[in-house]
Order: sequence, then structure tokens, then C-alpha cells
Amino acid sequence: MSRKSKKNAHDTVDASGDLGGQGYSSSTGNAEDSSRGSVPVVTLEELESDKYNMNHPYRGIAIIINNQYFDEHLKLSNRSGTEVDGLALYAVFQEMGFSVAVHENQTVTEMVEILQNASKEDEYHSHSDCFMCAILSHGKEGTVYGTDGAVELENLLKYFKGNACPGLVGKPKIFFIQACQGDNFDKGVSMNVVDAKGFMPNENITKIPTQADVLIAYSSVPGYYCWRNSRNGSWFIQALTEVLQKSWKKCDLLTILTRVNRKVAFDFKSETSNPSINDMKQIPMFTSMLTKQVCFTPKE
Repeated sequence: MSRKSKKNAHDTVDASGDLGGQGYSSSTGNAEDSSRGSVPVVTLEELESDKYNMNHPYRGIAIIINNQYFDEHLKLSNRSGTEVDGLALYAVFQEMGFSVAVHENQTVTEMVEILQNASKEDEYHSHSDCFMCAILSHGKEGTVYGTDGAVELENLLKYFKGNACPGLVGKPKIFFIQACQGDNFDKGVSMNVVDAKGFMPNENITKIPTQADVLIAYSSVPGYYCWRNSRNGSWFIQALTEVLQKSWKKCDLLTILTRVNRKVAFDFKSETSNPSINDMKQIPMFTSMLTKQVCFTPKE
């Protein structure tokens, strides 16, 4: 069930280390210490619902930060194929009704400024369903790279905490991180598949936590590489955009991400000229602080 690479396309990883010529300071920005403006208003019906309200006038802002080229001193390889990921994300986010902004090859300072500025769009956020952001770059556990250095994810995501972004309080903030979380490879494990008979077949004002209502989906688990094909794009973004395109109108977000996990786990394996890293596997993961179901009701 492997996803075959196209001719002259190569799988590689989004991480530091010797493997792809990648080598890897953390830059910080200060989130607001307290809420701007008045306490957000929510109806009792909305508060008690099992689903987030997706009937605001706007779906929300979706930001794509796509870093392909890096300063020479970092000794990071170019992320060939990531342009395919960016186009696929842009298309599906637009279809879902988001106002999409794409930023390519951003420094750490620029990445911080983009997200800090986006968090301040209180008037727009107050009339929106949610916020979405995809970051595509090199990385390691807890860290992603701008074109000039590394930044901890916490220093990018903190601008959307409840005490820093009142317009999005009680609304889902969704982040997709396409970047390695380490330098281990997942060799996979073999299993025999049998059918049901045992035969082998063919192949009101209330307080909520400031960390609430956030979901972060990572392309790999902590400590592990993730894979990207130079022609087709990264495995995680390929699977994510395909499943979103098919299912965003009818499935909740956690169901969608579980299907993405399954697709990456079963449909992909590395195909490289280096036998030591050939036939490798990958599994994404997501961390959810959501308090309700995210169901993307189509906009009229």
C-alpha cells in the first residue's frame, strides 16, 4: 500500500543533522499579559453546546507560513516540494471559507510579527468561527525554523491564548506543524493480516483556561523525522489536504485528523537510494485542548 514516488522525486526529512545536509537559539516575542478590551460575550446556548458555533459571518483567518530556503550558516537543505504543500493548503483552506494569507521564506522575526499581528485582529475575530495556521519548515522537538534561525513553537502560539487574543476566546485555534520533531527514524513493524475466518487475503461570563480551545497537529511524534517528497510534497500535508477536501463538510476535525494519521501510517513509506533510510514509516500526532467538536458547517 505504499504511495509511489514519481520519477526523479526523492523523499527527505524536515530536521537537523547530517542526513540531508541540515544542521540547527530561540527567538522570543512577548504576548500580551492580559486581555485587550472588554470581556467577550457568548450566549448560554453557545456555551452549553457540544459543538463550536460555526455560523458567524466569517470562517476566519488562515495563515500559511512556508519556508523553503534558509541562510547558509544554518546548513539546512532547501525544502523542495514544499511549494506543492503550500498550494494544496491554500486551495482547501479557501474552499472551507477561510481568508487565506500565504507568507513564504520568513525570518524568525517576521514569523513572530505575522502571528502577533494576526492575534490583534479582534474585530474580525469577534465575527469569525475560528483561526487556522499552518507552519511548514525544518524543525526539531518544540522548535521550528525561520530562514535565519530557530524559534520555539510556544513563542509563536502564545499570541492566541485567551488572555492575549480576546476575539478568539471560546473559539477553536487550529495549528498544523509540518516539521520534524527529532532525528529518529520509524522503521515500522510487520504484521500479518487475516480475514474474519482467519485466512490471509491479498494485500454567560464564565472562566475558561487560557490554554483552552487550541489544537496542534504535528507531522510526526516527538523525537522523529518526518518525510517530504521533492515532487509530491510532504506526506502529512498530502494526507491532510486530501482528507480535508473529502471530509470537511461532513466530519468533525478529530475524525478528520484520525483519518490523516491512518493515511500517513498505511499509505506511505520512504523510497530512497540510501538503503539505511529506505522503507521507513511515519505517524503524525495531534494535541487537543478543544472543549467541543469542530464541525465546519459550509458557508452560504
